Amino acid sequence: MAERILTTEFSEEMQRSYLNYSMSVITARAIPDARDGLKPVQRRVLYDMTELRLGHDKPHRKSARIVGDTMGKYHPHGDSSIYETLVVLSQDFKKGMALVDGHGNFGSIEGDGAAAMRYTEARLRKFAEEVYLKDLDKTVNFVSNYDESEKEPEVLPVRVPNLLINGSEGIAVGMSTSIPPHNLGEVIDLVKAYIDRPDMTTQEMMEYLPGPDFPTGGIIANKSGLAEIYETGVGKIKLRGRLEVELGRRRSDKDKLVITEIPYTMIGAGINKFLVDVAELVESRKLPDVVDISNQSSKEGIRIVLELRRDADVEKIKNILYKKTKLEDTFGVNMLAIAKGRPETLSLRGILKNYLDFQYENATRKYQALLDKELERKEIREGLMQACDVIDLIIAILRGSKNLKDAKACLMHGDTSGIQFKHPGFEEDARQLAFTEKQATAILEMRLYKLIGLEILALQKEYKECLKKIAEYEKILKNRRNMNQVIQADLESIKKEFATPRKTRIEDGKEAVYEEAPMEVQEVVFVMDRFGYCKVLDKAAYERNRETAEADYRHILPCMNTDKLCIFTDKGNLHQVKLTDIPSGKLRDKGTPLDNVSKYDGSKENIIWMSCWETMAGQKLLFATKMALIKIVPAEEFVTNNRTVASTKLQEGDELAVIRPVREASEVVLQTSNDVFLRFAMEEIPEMKKNSRGVRGIRLAVDEQLEQVYFTETEPVITYKKKEVHLSRMKLGKRDGKGSKLRL
Repeated sequence: MAERILTTEFSEEMQRSYLNYSMSVITARAIPDARDGLKPVQRRVLYDMTELRLGHDKPHRKSARIVGDTMGKYHPHGDSSIYETLVVLSQDFKKGMALVDGHGNFGSIEGDGAAAMRYTEARLRKFAEEVYLKDLDKTVNFVSNYDESEKEPEVLPVRVPNLLINGSEGIAVGMSTSIPPHNLGEVIDLVKAYIDRPDMTTQEMMEYLPGPDFPTGGIIANKSGLAEIYETGVGKIKLRGRLEVELGRRRSDKDKLVITEIPYTMIGAGINKFLVDVAELVESRKLPDVVDISNQSSKEGIRIVLELRRDADVEKIKNILYKKTKLEDTFGVNMLAIAKGRPETLSLRGILKNYLDFQYENATRKYQALLDKELERKEIREGLMQACDVIDLIIAILRGSKNLKDAKACLMHGDTSGIQFKHPGFEEDARQLAFTEKQATAILEMRLYKLIGLEILALQKEYKECLKKIAEYEKILKNRRNMNQVIQADLESIKKEFATPRKTRIEDGKEAVYEEAPMEVQEVVFVMDRFGYCKVLDKAAYERNRETAEADYRHILPCMNTDKLCIFTDKGNLHQVKLTDIPSGKLRDKGTPLDNVSKYDGSKENIIWMSCWETMAGQKLLFATKMALIKIVPAEEFVTNNRTVASTKLQEGDELAVIRPVREASEVVLQTSNDVFLRFAMEEIPEMKKNSRGVRGIRLAVDEQLEQVYFTETEPVITYKKKEVHLSRMKLGKRDGKGSKLRL
């Protein structure tokens, strides 16, 4: 066959391919269907579990078996996503109504992961079995799986609005969904009311469904904003944890502030993050009334205890916790789902409409299937009852038939050509028979004990019940009102058996107000010894012990307590530390390692120069490396919020040697390790950006390094190797010269 080459625009092909990929992720992976509220992987896991006969009254089965069966038959996208789905479906702290009954370690609310699938077991919960998977064979369409070797349901015949009850979260390509869970009983009440009044307003709907109901409880603090969310399908819900005050029973006991419920968004690592944040607030003295914090949570529920000082301001503590921690958080709502094959952001009304359309379709299919079954039963029972009346004739036909085919032809069409009657009177009656094929088959399969009088009466009773059911099903199918009543009655029975009380309180909470007291600005002194231990001293205490401090500490910097410390190292790094992060202490206190309060690593780098930002601001700094690369950099180049940045660009093998602030100096002197000095004008050093290497200041010999930089204005005379050197008397040269060797 000849090769066909199609020419196409590359950009168009990429656009088309990307669109196909994104739609595949949206419809087949991440976004739930508006009908059953399930993602494909969730649907496949539940269907596979019912295929494996893992009902609520059956023994648990290894999770690995469920995952492997699901992956092999329906979901060939890796075992991790399937097992993660199985785990989430079993976690009652994530789902409004858990669908899987897990046995073993299926994770915890504090973020502990589930055990490996080979160690855990699972089965369906009764709720999933009865409400999600019942009548599969009578309702939904079945489609081929990925390799057309199996059949799987297009959707599950879920009898409740699962999109609302369990919610959904997923990230696709270019869009995401985030639907909060709701209370089962309230959702059912809303659906029943909506069936009777489909034109009801959103406000009227909220009389039945006041808002989401998160499995972690907590408080929804923006009740007034929920109507807009349900109207548009997007918005933000303000969540708060629930706090209770436990007073000490004895005088010696401390009062406690106990967190019993947390925001839904705090599940997992958020709990530990909250504990760390509270501890930091206590250390920074923003929560001075809290003396201890402990996590006493267990399987029974959340219990985080804050011990308080006597006469603590509880309301102030609550406001700080809401303002500064995850105890108050927002849940972003985006009710995106696949409706009629395309992604759509649905309002509350849109979700209900899609659900009811699906229910009407399922109910029609179900009762049509039941009606067809009862019509078949009616047909067969009518035939059996007629057969009982002419049983002698039928026996004569059977005795005179050579095979089953002749007997069946006689019963259906009155064909007696293949039958030899012992009594000729039966032949004429046999020609009058006209049973249907189903009736004839049932007659031929009928056992003789059915001719007992009581069995005949039972047959007549079944026939009457059959007629009654046919009338009932026809009534439901012919009238939408009757179908509505059936759906409402079904929902009411589900509510009666499975509904639970609401967990989340809804209110219009007051805005948490917390204003930090302005810090008293005062002068302090930063000190650091040769071992890297540092602290902040009160200026008055430093002045009283100036001589001792100057003898004991390598670095001494007067600063304001609102300032930040800038640390330049030989590796070209700039580390910044707020002085408020450095503990205050007394002169004899050991202090804290600088490594602990900053990203400075004393084992890998050395401090070249240190300054407070307010002192350094507005100045120009001279940078010099050991390879004699020099430049002048304005201090404004180092304005950043990052704790660590590169202060300069270094060549491989080079290190920063000197940093000096340039004030009114007009001349500079470079000194090398070979006792070579070079004096030249400051104007020859260019002003450059921090990310530049600089220019060569002096020509170095092999194994020679730049060691020091001097300004002749401030240091006209220095002591070098115990000899007095007059720098201002040296010969004035040019930058990038060889310099002159000092005679010692």
